[in-house]
Amino acid sequence: MKAIQIEATGGPEVMKLVEVDLPAPGEGEVRIRHTAIGLNFIDTYHRSGLYPLPLPSGIGLEAAGVVEEVGPGVSSLAVGDRVAYGAGPLGAYAEARNVPANRVSKVPDNISDETAAAMMLKGMTVRYLLRATYVVQPGDTILFHAAAGGVGLIACQWAKALGATVIGTVGSPEKAEIAKAHGCDHIINYSTEDVAARVREITEGAGVPVVYDGVGQATVTASLESLKPRGLLASFGNASGPVKDFDLGLLSAKGSLYVTRPTLMTYVAADEDLQETATDLMDVVSSGKVRIEINQRYALSDAVQAHTDLESRATTGSTVLLP
Repeated sequence: MKAIQIEATGGPEVMKLVEVDLPAPGEGEVRIRHTAIGLNFIDTYHRSGLYPLPLPSGIGLEAAGVVEEVGPGVSSLAVGDRVAYGAGPLGAYAEARNVPANRVSKVPDNISDETAAAMMLKGMTVRYLLRATYVVQPGDTILFHAAAGGVGLIACQWAKALGATVIGTVGSPEKAEIAKAHGCDHIINYSTEDVAARVREITEGAGVPVVYDGVGQATVTASLESLKPRGLLASFGNASGPVKDFDLGLLSAKGSLYVTRPTLMTYVAADEDLQETATDLMDVVSSGKVRIEINQRYALSDAVQAHTDLESRATTGSTVLLP
């Protein structure tokens, strides 16, 4: 079968579509024939070397498909089951693969394969951010950066369903309209507006209890300046580059602030936490409270172009690769 692999780190061009052998699934594994594969910003970190991998390596953490074969010791899944996963292991950019059965979730009939592939990693990220890192309560006002992105659109809807007032940042008027249509109450265009000043204006000077920041270096200062005393900055991504040389003194100067650098992999490391997180996501999408917007589709063979578009901020919502 065909899969994308990298033998060196670098730009999108290091990804190559190659033929690979796929053995029978081993103990505790299932073979999944992929029908759709999710594209995520973390994939670019693995490809570029920001998050180092042993090379050569597959790439991709998220996909949906159908169980084709069940390995020894697997009783939770059967041939023909529709399944999805969003927390790896690496190697989702492939036509088919073997995956540990305990890291896979069944997909309800009312969720399509493309939707499942587009929502697992991003949706489970939103779930841990809103329900574990900082537990959003009705009446909270929150700030979410990159509100028109794949994670952002899910987060705006989910936070709204939880009773929060959502402030979102975007980079263009077009993205502002998209965010507004997905539950964003207040939209700040960071290309033309002072984010922290607008947050203070919206909150009548109080600031917000939590900022969710997947952008990184470019937004960390505005994020800290948007928080109320003892507020929490959840810095969960590096789209603009990693935050470096952080001065802890800023936290005391700005009001005894908290900062965390959480990852999905930590929050779903235990199988029971993974399944609880996936179930909550499936439930909120099935209810209609959260819609998954798939705004780009590429052939698996066009992964290079997909990464180029993602990194240039030419995409909105979720993107899938089709094998």
